Amino acid sequence: MLDHRVVVTGVGLVTPLGMDVESTWGSLIAGRSGVGYITAFDCSDYATHIAAEVSDFNPNDHLDRKAARRMDRFVQFAVIAAREAAAQSGLEITDENAGEVGTVIGSGIGGLITLSEQFNVLRDKGPSRISPFLVPMMITDMASGQVSIDLGIKGPNFCTTSACSSGSDAIGAAYQLIQAGKAKAMITGGAEASITPIAIAGFNAAKALSTRNDEPQKACRPFDAGRDGFVMGEGAAMLMIEDMDHAIERGATILAELIGYGTSGDAFHLTAPAGGGEGSIRAIKMALGDAQVQPDDIDYINAHGTSTPLNDKFETLAIKKVFQEEAYRIPISSTKSMTGHLIGAAAALEAAITVLAIDRGEIPPTINLEDPDPDCDLDYTPHIPRRGKVKVALSNSLGFGGHNSVLVFRQPPA
Repeated sequence: MLDHRVVVTGVGLVTPLGMDVESTWGSLIAGRSGVGYITAFDCSDYATHIAAEVSDFNPNDHLDRKAARRMDRFVQFAVIAAREAAAQSGLEITDENAGEVGTVIGSGIGGLITLSEQFNVLRDKGPSRISPFLVPMMITDMASGQVSIDLGIKGPNFCTTSACSSGSDAIGAAYQLIQAGKAKAMITGGAEASITPIAIAGFNAAKALSTRNDEPQKACRPFDAGRDGFVMGEGAAMLMIEDMDHAIERGATILAELIGYGTSGDAFHLTAPAGGGEGSIRAIKMALGDAQVQPDDIDYINAHGTSTPLNDKFETLAIKKVFQEEAYRIPISSTKSMTGHLIGAAAALEAAITVLAIDRGEIPPTINLEDPDPDCDLDYTPHIPRRGKVKVALSNSLGFGGHNSVLVFRQPPA
């Protein structure tokens, strides 16, 4: 019986805009870009020289030095964000309730930094010098595994990997576990850290990344006629979600209610969305049906909005086909214009931003929208934020491999 309502009681963020919720949100509302020149490695021979890095990050400022050495960067981000979400929720995890709390965290690529470094060790020094921590640092499930260890979580514990939908699919899976009574609370979201030579080279080879190297902060320009690809980002975003009765009983502050989840596959192409946004249309309709809301109930859409030619065009078309005339009324924004594209963490970050928009009554803008594409003619909240009550909002995510996932949130019950 899926009869348990699910609410959000905590948010934790590590992003190119800040190491926590407040710094990230402040930058979003200010319309500040987190994109700059890559510092992680010498990219002078690459077509792309820009990314949205988590800058000035020293894991030892946040984590035990020994523990940090055994975590890939994406896992470090996950643990830090999970701690913030747990702290904001006020839920104390004890021996008595640890089995009722779980964690599902998505990652599209996992420990690529560690894997790349260890390939170099293998080449230069031989197999005997490979780190014994290579595998447990590399595999995508180690974000959920290390978060469970760090916080003492003993309930459901696994990872979702569905490219750029990984974070929202993690949240959707955690939501369904609580609905089904399998857990009382879940830490869920996504983490990624893939700004590496092999990843930049690979996405360049796929012609997916922006090469607007002379203007880093203007490179990510969703829905703009001059968009030329996405900008890779990194970071983590976590939500503490709970059974509503459990949250109310312990006196928690509820930020939003999670009321719908939809997911679909395109069965079309490795990297391109299905023509007309057909797969996205089905996922949006499924999410609205699960939430039991109508198109005219939606007050805000956080778009996938990658700044790639096909995605923005077909996502716009999908929104029009689902929402009809309502599509022109609804404020939409692509916060990737500021954060870059966090790959497997992108959907989780955007779900968290959607929750914050509901809680704070403010919609972040889409920056760099200077010359709107005629095919992208909806209200994308250009340049400046917009204040106003957001009662019901949708977060839309798409991924390579034809993954589509959509989450619906609404204001918490009075």
